[in-house]
Amino acid sequence: MQALITSAKRIVKAHSPLPFSVYSSGQEQHILNVPVNKPLLVCVLNGHKQLGSQGATHCPAGSFVFLSNRPGIDMRNIPAGAEYFALLLAFEQEDFDGFTGRRASARTHLQGPLQPLLTDALRQLIEWSAYAPPELWGLRRREILHTLHHLGHWEVAALAAPPSLGYRVQCLIGSRMAEEVGMPFVSAALAMSESTLRRKLAHEGTSLQAIKDRVKLGHGLHLVQTTASPIGLIAEQCGYHSQSRFTDKFKSLFGLTPTELRKTRMIETGE
Repeated sequence: MQALITSAKRIVKAHSPLPFSVYSSGQEQHILNVPVNKPLLVCVLNGHKQLGSQGATHCPAGSFVFLSNRPGIDMRNIPAGAEYFALLLAFEQEDFDGFTGRRASARTHLQGPLQPLLTDALRQLIEWSAYAPPELWGLRRREILHTLHHLGHWEVAALAAPPSLGYRVQCLIGSRMAEEVGMPFVSAALAMSESTLRRKLAHEGTSLQAIKDRVKLGHGLHLVQTTASPIGLIAEQCGYHSQSRFTDKFKSLFGLTPTELRKTRMIETGE
């Protein structure tokens, strides 16, 4: 695992953007209602991760958890020794198209050990991402999916929730993260009336505002976890003109402020 950590840190420091993300912390993180807007592979390389309000799903170092896209889940990231360290890889819907006979599944996640074949595939993705253009990233994502399938994790083919109206709205908002996307724009882009859009989203158990909050605050959470950008700049990048408004909504959803979360990333040196 240490070789993967060293490689990932080196690539992240020297290159951007990348097809993967690194989350690390020196203190325990407890984050509520974390939105999983795309199917997400989390590989825990140091420390351990707990999922669910009661920590029902436990992921120690040397294991992975693959999460289906869902509105939100509680998470704890717990360091061991110096830090918690995880490699994250988000997937697109089309990455799953290569699996024939896909069926919807009630499963929301799958777990397993980081076996040598999967570890090698991850190492290759990390090193390859230093020079590969974004247009080719999907090739490696699909390779990871098929590696998991080959290792006996057949359920991975059905983990991506079928595209819904909410997913289409999510994609629209995500493509205009820093803008204020309102009902008139979304309804026109999807060629339906505002009343029809509201009704169909309500049928899926959501609303335009809920999707906007999930997408924008989820992106803000990612930026707080992976960058050193000022909180005010992150707020702007997520479409919030007021840092205090962003902070209030962030705390309301995740249970802590952006500044409180960022402090947990600091590794204690003992000095």
